[in-house]
Amino acid sequence: MADLAAFTRFARTFQPGEVIFAEYEPGDSFYLIQAGRVKISKIMGDIEKTIDILQPPEFFGEMAILEGAPRSATAQAMDLVKVLEFNRANFEALMMGNPQIALRLLKLFTKRIWDQKRRFMILTLDDPQAKIADVFLMLAETGAAVAGEEQDGEKREFKVTVDDVAHWAGMSPTEVQTILGHFANQRRVELFPDHILVRNISDFSRLVNSHRKK
Repeated sequence: MADLAAFTRFARTFQPGEVIFAEYEPGDSFYLIQAGRVKISKIMGDIEKTIDILQPPEFFGEMAILEGAPRSATAQAMDLVKVLEFNRANFEALMMGNPQIALRLLKLFTKRIWDQKRRFMILTLDDPQAKIADVFLMLAETGAAVAGEEQDGEKREFKVTVDDVAHWAGMSPTEVQTILGHFANQRRVELFPDHILVRNISDFSRLVNSHRKK
C-alpha cells in the first residue's frame, strides 16, 4: 500500500509492550501497521488469550469505524510499532482521495469481520477436542482444503502444522499434539510432516455441533 505515503501525517509510534487500546474501551480509530508486530488478545473467562499476532501491512481496530462498538479485544505493541491511525473523518478523506485503496480496505474489512467472528466461535467452545475439530471446519469453509479421491468427498487435506492449529485454537502446541495423536489413534486424522489429513470432515462437524452452546 505504498499509495498511503500521502497519509504520513496520521503516523503514530508505540513502544514495545505499550497498549494501543484495551478491550471494552470506546474507540473511533483503526490502525494500519507499517512496522513491528501487534498482539491482539481477549479475556476469555479469567484468562487472557492471544487471538492473533499481526504484522505489516495488516490492520486492526476496524470495528470502531464499522460499528461504533467498544473495543472487542486488546491491542499491544510487541516491538517498536509504527502505524497509520485513521478515524471516521480522515477515513472518509482516504475513501474520497484514494478510492482504489478504500475498496481494498473495505474488502479486507469484510474478510476480517468473518475471520474474527469465526475464530471467536472456536475459542468459546468448552471442549479442547471440539476446538481442534472446529479449526479444521473453519479451514474447510475458507477453501483451505483439497477434497480427497473418495466419492463421498469427506476426506480433506490441510497444509497446516501443529503450531498453526494451536494458534487458531488458542491452545498450547503440546496439548494440540496430544489430541491430534488421540484423533490419529481413532483413525480420524493422519499426521504428516507438512500436512494433516482429516478422514471424515462431517465427523468433526458432528463433534463440534454436540459442544456448541445453543
